Amino acid sequence: MTQTIAPRVRTLVLLLLAAACALLAGAAPASAHAALTGSDPGQGAVVDQAPARITLTFSEQVALSDDSLRVLDPEGKRVDNGKPSEVSGTTYAVRLNSGLSDGTYTVAYQVVSADSHPVAGAYTFSIGAPSKTSVAVSGQGTDDGVVGWLYGFGRYVSYAGFIVMAGGAAFVLACWPRGSGVRPVQRFVVSGWLALTAATLALLLLRGSFTGSGKVADVFDLSLLGQVLQTKTGAALVSRLLLLAAAALFIAVLFGAYDKRDDPQEKRDLTFGLAIGGVVVAAGLAASWAMSEHASVGLQAGIAMPVDVVHLLAVAAWLGGLGALLVALYRAPADAPVDASAVRRFSRVAFGSVLALIATGTYQSWRQLGSWSAFTDTRYGQLLLAKIALVVVLVGVAWISRRWTGRLAEALPASAEREKVRAGVGASGGTDADTGAAADGDSGTDAHTGTHAGTGTGTEAEAEADVEADTGKAPAAETSAVQESAADKPAPDPADAERAAQLARQRAARDAARQKRLRDADPNRFGLRRSVLAEAGIAVVLLAVTTVLTQTEPGRTEQEAKAATSSSSASADAGASGALTLNMPFDTGGKDGKGIVTVDLDPARVGDNELHVYVERPNGRAFDIPEVKVEFTLKAKDIGPLPVVPDHIATGHWSANGVQIPMAGDWEVDVTVRTSDIDEVTVSKNAQIG
Repeated sequence: MTQTIAPRVRTLVLLLLAAACALLAGAAPASAHAALTGSDPGQGAVVDQAPARITLTFSEQVALSDDSLRVLDPEGKRVDNGKPSEVSGTTYAVRLNSGLSDGTYTVAYQVVSADSHPVAGAYTFSIGAPSKTSVAVSGQGTDDGVVGWLYGFGRYVSYAGFIVMAGGAAFVLACWPRGSGVRPVQRFVVSGWLALTAATLALLLLRGSFTGSGKVADVFDLSLLGQVLQTKTGAALVSRLLLLAAAALFIAVLFGAYDKRDDPQEKRDLTFGLAIGGVVVAAGLAASWAMSEHASVGLQAGIAMPVDVVHLLAVAAWLGGLGALLVALYRAPADAPVDASAVRRFSRVAFGSVLALIATGTYQSWRQLGSWSAFTDTRYGQLLLAKIALVVVLVGVAWISRRWTGRLAEALPASAEREKVRAGVGASGGTDADTGAAADGDSGTDAHTGTHAGTGTGTEAEAEADVEADTGKAPAAETSAVQESAADKPAPDPADAERAAQLARQRAARDAARQKRLRDADPNRFGLRRSVLAEAGIAVVLLAVTTVLTQTEPGRTEQEAKAATSSSSASADAGASGALTLNMPFDTGGKDGKGIVTVDLDPARVGDNELHVYVERPNGRAFDIPEVKVEFTLKAKDIGPLPVVPDHIATGHWSANGVQIPMAGDWEVDVTVRTSDIDEVTVSKNAQIG
């Protein structure tokens, strides 16, 4: 049974590994986590007069470079003037040359979102009337090519390295202290450290090209590296490298001084110190992700970052410990197998980690999605559903492993008793063999055989016979005879001493082979190894899905961008008829504090105008808020602010008649939105009126 099932499980794990590689290789390029939610002029808009500047509004703050915003005329020549600048909050602008002719102009943008992902795109607007244009600027991001794929793979390796290093060390320290002296476990933890260090260095080099040109040749551009070091992501990567130096010291102590401590009190003290230091270093490494990615921006960032740290630590404790347990079950020496008590302790750690993952994952899902419809309507939600399904399957397999652990624990006392009996019989048999060998060489052989027969385990005898047949080692009786003949000699020569040492090595190898055969023949241990191997395979795919998820635009942002785009299209249609429509996303920071406020001014001319204000949720549904106020300011002529308090006439709809615009110009429209007694924000946009 063992011979047939194990290959099947290994085949299943290999298939899961192939699926993970295919998922990483075939995943869509890393999507930007900031989205363009508004622009002035809007996409496809036709304006009567050339605007003085172009303004773009994103769903979150972005980082700008000198060439982040470009405006090209119909011939493809740049007509923007000066560096891009921040207008307010998430709105950015670049000034245009004066005297622009009629025709279709192209606006191209390439920025970096606050959660470290590149954002690139383009759209067109027209002055006077649309015209043919020779400009072909696609919205393709810089993360679409080889550099983008390498950067995504580096992120996967960095996550995996952190999980292996932190989780493996935690398994040794909290569940199996004897594992600190087991060489395969040591190699497992050190390989995690090496993978995380190498991936971090690679990400640091790739970062400049990833957020810029996307060219492989720019990976080793030192000037780009210097720019990366001045960004939030660059600082996080450098901090990670410094913390990895501390992690190297921790690993050296864990597998060095800690393993060599024999005094129980000293070992307890060192365990406490290593536990405190290890948690601090691991939390710092987790924070290097939390403070530079999803959790650092958007809703409740102050809460989201600590939650993200706990989430990463729980993942490492569970999956990293699982990997260390797998290595211990398959690669630990026969004389130092992982015991049932260590497996039980890890089972409790894994259960606590799963509870922490459920709590933190629920909060993160609510924060990134915002609505039930985002589960099915957005790519982020669909990937999250796939991740949840994998976690459910993984927990189910873990439950099977827990059952095998219980059986292993129940079988352990009986197994220990048999070992004691076997040791006693082996000792008496050995004495008889020695005595018999002095009288007759055959009696030693009988005694040796009788010892194993007395244990009632034919497997042991077969194991010894196999080892002797495969290696050509002499049986025990032969060994005793040779030893006695050597003892009769008054002065043993070096050849006899070498022969004795060789025989001792043969006996040790035979004993080790017997112990390994007995260990592998244990059905409970075999079942545990099989289920843990399946868990590890699922965990590899789960980590791949998680990596792709972190590179995907959150569902909440995607829905807001869709709503803003549809509103912009409506604005362009309205603008063609003479009315002015402005769409401004807002976020007061409180409950139900996110939405889009739309201001309609008709006919947007000097004199009397009719004002309508609409407030919608990110999903496009109208909702009421306590207060809305509008102000008009013409800074060029030092006019205003001119306040307007519209009347509430329907759900999410306010209106005011007779709004006076005294003169034409580039007016700033400020809208103050209050969603509760204390949550309030003012959003602004400039528009040509009159």
